[in-house]
Formats: sequence, C-alpha cells, structure tokens
Amino acid sequence: MNIKKIAAIAAFSLALAPFGLVIAGVSAQDAARLGVDLTPLGGEKAGNAAGTIPAWDGGLSSPAKAGFPSFASPGRAPDPYATDKPTLKITAANMAQYADHLTEGDKALLKQYKDTFFMNVYPTHRSASSPQRIYDATKRNATSAQLAAGGNGVNGATEGIPFPIPKSGVEAFWNHVLRYRADAAAREIGQAAVSPSGTYNMVKFHDEFYVAYSQPNVKEADLDNVILYFIEETVAPARLAGDILLVHETLDQSKENRRAWIYNAGQRRVRRAPDVAFDNPGTAADGLRTSDQFDMYNGSPERYDWKLVGKKEIYVPYNAYRLHQAKVKPDDVIRPLHINQDLARYELHRVWVVDSVLKPGQRHIYKRRTLYIDEDSWQIVAVDCYDARDQLWRVQEGHGINYFNVPTFWTTMELTYDLQSRRYLALGFEDHADRSYDFGIKRSLTDYTAAALRTRGTR
Repeated sequence: MNIKKIAAIAAFSLALAPFGLVIAGVSAQDAARLGVDLTPLGGEKAGNAAGTIPAWDGGLSSPAKAGFPSFASPGRAPDPYATDKPTLKITAANMAQYADHLTEGDKALLKQYKDTFFMNVYPTHRSASSPQRIYDATKRNATSAQLAAGGNGVNGATEGIPFPIPKSGVEAFWNHVLRYRADAAAREIGQAAVSPSGTYNMVKFHDEFYVAYSQPNVKEADLDNVILYFIEETVAPARLAGDILLVHETLDQSKENRRAWIYNAGQRRVRRAPDVAFDNPGTAADGLRTSDQFDMYNGSPERYDWKLVGKKEIYVPYNAYRLHQAKVKPDDVIRPLHINQDLARYELHRVWVVDSVLKPGQRHIYKRRTLYIDEDSWQIVAVDCYDARDQLWRVQEGHGINYFNVPTFWTTMELTYDLQSRRYLALGFEDHADRSYDFGIKRSLTDYTAAALRTRGTR
C-alpha cells in the first residue's frame, strides 16, 4: 500500500472521529491477505525491488531455525549472525548519500558527534517471529478490533495485533503496545545514566511481566481491562534498594487510566502512584527519560494527535545479538557521548513512520515525537523527540533481537540520547553472565495485587 493511499485512509478515519463514528477493523477480503502477500502480522512479505530487504520467510521461529537447537531460556540467546560483516559504514562525511534512509535522530547524532559516532550497516535479516496462535489471533482481530473513544483504547481484540493493516497513527501505536512479548517474563537488568565524560551510575532492577492480553485463548471479558501486570524492584544501589513499583496497564484507557502503586522501603508502606505516567520522570533515570519512554513508548496516547505518515526503508537498530552477549560488559558498551558503536548493528528495514503532536491545551515535555515501528514485529525501533521550540531534543534507539526460543522480537537495550546535555541513558545491562529473560516463570494475578506488593516489600 503506497503512502498516498495510507494517508487518504487515515484522513478519512480521522474525519469521522469528531462525530463519534468508529470503523471496526478491515474487510474480510483485506484480512485474507495476512499470511499471503502480507506477513501474519501485516508486514509486506516480499522483499524490496533493490534486493536490499529480503522476503520474510517466517523469521527465527525456533532455536533449531536459528541454528541452536539446544538453546533454552533463561540463557543468553547466541548470535545467529555472528559471521556477518558490515556492508556499509555511515559517517558524518558520507551521511548525505544515505539521508533518505536515516532517521532525523541518527542524522543529528552523526552531525553532533561527527568524530566518533558512526553506523555499521549489516545485511538485513527479517528475524522477527511470533507463535502461530498469535498469528491466528491477529487474523481474527483484523476484522473485529476497533478504537475506543478518542483512540484511547482498544475493543474487540485479544492475544494478537489488533490492527495489522492500520488506518491511522494511533492504531499503529496500539499495535506496538499490544505486540506479543511472551506470556510472562522476569529479568535482572541494569540502567546507566552516562555523563558527557563517560562516567556513569548503574541502577539495578528486578523486573517481572505478566501479559494478560497475550495469554492463550484469553477473552476480553476476562481481562478486567488490564493488558499487562508489571513489577519493578530496585535492588541497587543501597540507597534506592527495596523500592518497588507495581503497574496494571489498562486496555481501554477511556474507561480507566493505568493503576500504579509504589512500595517505599524507607516508609515500609504502599501508596497509589498516579504520577507514574506521561512525562513524569522515569524510575531512577536521572531525568534522562520520562515514564512513557520505558519500552520505547508506553501508556495512554490521549495527549497527542496521531498521524500515520506511511512506510519508509530506514537503517535501524536490529538483530543486536552482539550487545546481548555475556562477554560484553558495561565498560565495553559505555563510552563518552554514546555507546561503543562497534557493538551496534544497523540493518535496512521497512518501518511505519508515525508522528504524534501534542494537542492544544495538553502538557508534555515533548511537543512532538516521530516513531519508527518495525513492520515485522510492531516493535518501536527508534523515536525522535522534539522540545517546545520544535528542536530535536532526545533520540531513542531500541536495539532488539529475536528471543527465538519463545519466539518474540524485543529490545535487549534501550538508549535515550540527550542532544542538549550530551548525556545518555542505557537500559539493558543484564546482571548475570548466563541469564537473560526467564520466560518460564509461573505467575497468577494474585502475585500482582497491592497486598502482594506489601508482602514482597517486607519479606
């Protein structure tokens, strides 16, 4: 589908919104394209005309297909592309030649850090994949899913992508929020706020996710309007250790905003935390990201107007297995001004480009954000964040891999570069050499109540 047709459909959909009219899903004829000329999640199955993007062949759908039949969670996923060599190195000196395939954020990084920042481009591998049940659910959702009032939620969808053939920017946003990220997972993770000189403070967390929306055969009525249950426990440094955040992320936020609680270790009490949203500071991030920048972009879309610009072929972070390896330590990654770019991998992929612009009368530190969303996974892989003066302020990169034992494509490291302060935030330093996400944890909804939070905090 070309950009002009996408824009026309999006404009028509938005024109109906003020009148309260909602178009549910797409036609059965369009939905039938999923798994045929479109991938099961809605990407273009074919490669590009230049041959620089291959056809999607199912991705790394199992350890055996990745070449590691004995691999299992929670080990670190080995690199199926370890022998690949860069085909191109983009620098400030040659970036004009490749400008059409660069995000505005990467252009800014190349210009500002022209002596040290570069992008090694590798052969493109369309590794993203999901379980078959997610594909089946996506096909069901395609004809039934619809936006809630004001685009602030989704109805008529569970398990799979709600809008695999999106008609508006906010539909593409919800595809990212509701993409498959396993049924449940836990990890030990480090976050480093890095100064311009390269010094940093590391904060360590224990994170847990229980994705109610993606549970097998789940019904919308069973969800209690909750997509995901999330716990983040700070374990280091000692001055922050013991604080715990609990979030119930809601599906239809026109009915109810997210529920959040904090256990304060110093006070030994649990309290509601309505400020864990939008542009309030991210947990222990030294002011370098907002609450809604975790997982690249999360929460309610209500403060922004959304525009589906269309698809572009862009060099984006992808298949970042080198960053994921156990032998790579924080001191190998962290450098002044930006990470060690020798460890970063960029590939040419088709991405959905979505602009979100702050609505009149709404407040947020970012006036505008441009999202680049991978067509094969609906994972946001880059975001350009603009300040109130329309100046590019912060640049986000989501360095993702396919955890092929699930399978799911998800970030292994999230970066937020502040162009004004010349600092950056890196989230994704895994604490154990032989462990990554543990996708085998067993949890129930009783593990994610305020009462359970109090018990966890005092044990």
